[in-house]
Amino acid sequence: MLTMNEEKVQDRIRNAALVMVLLNAFATPLMLSAANVALPEIAKDLNIHAVMLSWIPMAYLMASATFVLIFGRLADMYGRKRLFMMGTSSVILTSLLAAAAPDGNILIFARFLQGVSAAMLYATQIAIISSIFPPQKRGRAIGLTVSMIYLGLTFGPVAGGFLIEFFGWRASFIFHVPLAIIVLLIGFFWVPGEWISEDAGAFDIRGAILYSVSIFCLCIGVSGLPELYALVSVMAGILGMTIFFNVARHTAEPIFDVKLFFTNKVFTRSSLASLMIYTATFANVVLVSLYLQYLKGMSPSSAGLFMMIQPLTMAVFSPFTGRLSDRIEPRIIASAGMLLTATGLTMLAVLNGVNSLPYLASALIITGMGFSLFSSPNVNAIMSSIEKRYYGSASGSIATMRVLGQMSSMMLVALVFALFIGQVEIVPENYALLQKAIQISFSIAAMLCLPGLYFSVARGKIHAP
Repeated sequence: MLTMNEEKVQDRIRNAALVMVLLNAFATPLMLSAANVALPEIAKDLNIHAVMLSWIPMAYLMASATFVLIFGRLADMYGRKRLFMMGTSSVILTSLLAAAAPDGNILIFARFLQGVSAAMLYATQIAIISSIFPPQKRGRAIGLTVSMIYLGLTFGPVAGGFLIEFFGWRASFIFHVPLAIIVLLIGFFWVPGEWISEDAGAFDIRGAILYSVSIFCLCIGVSGLPELYALVSVMAGILGMTIFFNVARHTAEPIFDVKLFFTNKVFTRSSLASLMIYTATFANVVLVSLYLQYLKGMSPSSAGLFMMIQPLTMAVFSPFTGRLSDRIEPRIIASAGMLLTATGLTMLAVLNGVNSLPYLASALIITGMGFSLFSSPNVNAIMSSIEKRYYGSASGSIATMRVLGQMSSMMLVALVFALFIGQVEIVPENYALLQKAIQISFSIAAMLCLPGLYFSVARGKIHAP
């Protein structure tokens, strides 16, 4: 039993750790969304063609997807705070490298390193929250974390747009750095201690290599379709993932405990629903940015202001939906969100050069409302369906589904762009092809919500009757 003074100390540490996580949850997507607004300026300055341009966000996501599971397991073994602090430091250094990139190849490499750094954060944020908050308060804390992510996605395009217009695209890669430095100071001076799994176990090197190589092959393959080498790479990636799952099922301490997928229905279907909705929605920010700046002729700052509509809607509603999921079954709230998201994406699928901006704004609001109804309750369902000793792995799983979905979303865009636009610069003569590619991408995204809706509805209950 803790004394009153000990409880106050614990509350102080808990609040400091929450602020540390929330600031980082804001800063990382702030940079990510600002960089997406910068894509047309980067293409112009570095003479990058359409397919290579899609690799600037995809390199980041590929790296995050490749390493997030590895860092989730290492966080369980050596400390969630330690990995979180390493990730924050690395994001600062790799952001400076991206801002100084002299050409497209170096920029893509820097973005890959940024993704590796961000994977440390993705693998530990929810694990730290789940470690410091009891179950009855966890939904609210998760809702705040998700809300800060969306606030970062909201202000990134706006701040990035103005910075790009007045200081150039390189500024979009470094303006989040002061926030990251503050996070480091809070972690060092106000958050003592560490959170490590009670049963750390050994590191699964074989599983880590299988998973990483498979993800890499899938990304390289999809971006190069329909070339022969790309087909071989995709097949190798699918084969590698199949072997990975089979090996992980029979490994005592796997990099990713896939047994949860075969024994925990709520965990499995919530994870798959998350994968579907992120695949369907992540590329929105890139596609809308290209639509506004190329087809509507907007400046980066004006496009940034418009693009804040969807993430701002998410940021406003996510804390409420997270708190609501502490009392109402998450599957009910999340399934309604999936349906609403599909509606918004269907509206976006008919975008053309003559659509009114109020129509686009309505579609973004509906999509944002749907995603905010889905996200926090879904995370709460996952974390509430497992034992405490799996928090690190589950946090890694949440991040993996999110990043795999985000990466799949950009892979989809890269594939559509490769098939319908090709390796040419986006100039007025190619605007009709760009419009068609955007419409096809949104149409596929809307259809992906249908299996997501099934997984969400069929997940089962987490609240006791």
